[in-house]
Amino acid sequence: MEYAVLTGIVLVAGVALALIAQWRDWRPPLWAAVLVGVGVRVLLLFTAANDAWQPVDYVESFQPAGLAVLHGQDPVLASEGGWHFLPAIPYVYGALLWMGVPWSYAGRLVTVVADIVLIPLVAKLAGGPRASLRALQYALNPLALLVAAIHGQVEPVALVFGVAAFVVARGPGSPYRNGITTDVVARVRQGVRAYGVRGSIPRVVGRGGMLHRALLPGTGDRADLKRAVWAGVLMGLALSAKSWPIWLIPGMLLLLPHLRAKIVALVTTGAVPLFFFVTLPLFAGTKWSQLPDVIKVIQDIRPIVGEWGWTPQLTGGDWSLEPTMAKIGTNLIYLTLVVVALLWRRADPIDLTIAMLLAFMVVTPRLGAQYLMWFMPFLVARPTRFAWPAIIGVSLWAGYGYLYMTQFDVNTWWALHSEWSRASIVLLPILVMAMPWGRRKATAPTVVTSRPTPDKESVSLV
Repeated sequence: MEYAVLTGIVLVAGVALALIAQWRDWRPPLWAAVLVGVGVRVLLLFTAANDAWQPVDYVESFQPAGLAVLHGQDPVLASEGGWHFLPAIPYVYGALLWMGVPWSYAGRLVTVVADIVLIPLVAKLAGGPRASLRALQYALNPLALLVAAIHGQVEPVALVFGVAAFVVARGPGSPYRNGITTDVVARVRQGVRAYGVRGSIPRVVGRGGMLHRALLPGTGDRADLKRAVWAGVLMGLALSAKSWPIWLIPGMLLLLPHLRAKIVALVTTGAVPLFFFVTLPLFAGTKWSQLPDVIKVIQDIRPIVGEWGWTPQLTGGDWSLEPTMAKIGTNLIYLTLVVVALLWRRADPIDLTIAMLLAFMVVTPRLGAQYLMWFMPFLVARPTRFAWPAIIGVSLWAGYGYLYMTQFDVNTWWALHSEWSRASIVLLPILVMAMPWGRRKATAPTVVTSRPTPDKESVSLV
């Protein structure tokens, strides 16, 4: 990479400024934070686009998907598996290529614009008096700059819709919310006693029962459901960009006020990806008979391990196709996230999300450097005690791969990769420490919504 020194200086200066801002408690106007973010991203976009080195997947996977849309072909099948997601982003790629934007800029424009929009969204997500400080710190986040402006990876696109879904689902009022509180559990138990007639299930779920009454409209229901629809649409767009935002859905649902809103959001979340899939024959030139093949390619994730965490210790630091290791790691992810969800069930949904995403990074068997961006907007918005050691640690690790390793020939690169991937294990305990351990129980005031209540007792199912 020809501009590695300049890029490194920008990243280090950004981290220094972010830490000084934290120390001095700077609270700049939001427009100033956005302007800083635009400036550094445009600079790195220009240098990366004019560099002789380009990321392999950026050229060999993302570009063919955009060209496929431009030529009226299916982006999944025409890219020969290089693109194995829904076509939402390739549609934008194709439009930019059609307008004559060179690919070295076109692919990065999508991710840089999304990452710029994330800056005010981080402020919204943070809330409170330090919202603009968090926006400035995200504007200078080194990993976000590397992924969006250098790599052109699509994580910022998924995140911009996912974070927006959180902001919309939370709605007005205090930026701090409760998770599943003991009060909620008590009300559910109370409802079972009130309607259950000694635990009779039909009286709980039947007409007039607790569940039936929870689904009846209440005062202000239209505004709640409108919020749920938009939150679901935004989360559906996040899932249409990549599949991993499925881990954001629990936090979004917990932010919604009642059961009807949660159901509406869940339905609309699923409807958006379904729309992009069923309209492939209309917008992407896919034949109806090819839709099963598209599903097969999207579902086919090769069990490549050896890039991060515990798996490089078993592969000698090299990439390797290891189905058994990948299966063990996948099951470990599911088990770990269930445990985390239970431990943080009473936390603010944002803290629950931070905990889940960081836990994923610790146990996952496969990871690209761009995955480390998943938790960045959330952790920057709601920093923990070890947030900055985690941010700086993963940024140093990713920066070594992006900036230093790209200076060498293929053989030297592989030799460096062996040590680099195995060194990632040092970051795992730091990520564990960065989890919001002190915030496993939210202290926010309960947000009250007007719901129908039984005659005898006040019961709601949220």
